[in-house]
Amino acid sequence: MTPVPAAPSQQRLRLIQILTVFILIVAFTATILILFDPERRAQVETLLESPGGLIVLFFLSLLSNATLILPVPGIALTLIAGSIGNPLLVGIVAGAGQALGEMTGYLAGYSGQELIDSSPRYGRMAAWMRRYGALTIFILALIPNPVFDLAGIVAGALRMPWWLYLCSAGAGKIIKNIALAYAASYGIDWILHLYVR
Repeated sequence: MTPVPAAPSQQRLRLIQILTVFILIVAFTATILILFDPERRAQVETLLESPGGLIVLFFLSLLSNATLILPVPGIALTLIAGSIGNPLLVGIVAGAGQALGEMTGYLAGYSGQELIDSSPRYGRMAAWMRRYGALTIFILALIPNPVFDLAGIVAGALRMPWWLYLCSAGAGKIIKNIALAYAASYGIDWILHLYVR
C-alpha cells in the first residue's frame, strides 16, 4: 500500500475543519428551508423560470450536494429545471454546482483523516481510490448512489489533488444531470401530449 502523505499543519487543519463545519451548517439549513416547504418549492420553480434561473439552479445544486449526513434531493431540482428550461444548459449548470458542493466531503476527509482511518468501509474505498482514483470518482458521480460522499471523504484523506477530484466529479455529475434534464424535458412533453391533443 502507498503511504498517506503528511498531514497539513495544525493551524491549517483547524481552519479547514471550521470552514467545512460552517459550509455544512449553512448548506443544511438553507436546503431544508428551500426544498422541504411546499410554498418555497413553488417559489423555486418561479425562480428557475426567471432570467437568473440558471444562477439560482447552480447555487441550489451546490447547496443540495454540500450535505454529508442528510442526503438532499438535488436530482429533483434538475428534473424541475429540465422540464422548464434548456436541458443541456440545465445539466451543465446543475452538474457544476453539484460537483462544487461535493467539495465538502473532500474537505472533511482532508481535515479529518484520523477519524476515518479505522473504519472498515474506509479501507475498501481507499483501496479502490489508490488503484483507480479519478475513474472511481467519475463513475460514482455518474450514477445516483449514497456512496459518493464516502468516496469524497476518502479522496480528501488520501490527498487526491483537489482539481483532479473536482474535474472527475464534475464530469460525472454534468453527464448525469444532462441525461436527467433531457429525460424530464421529454417526459413532461410526452405526458402533456397524452392529455392535450
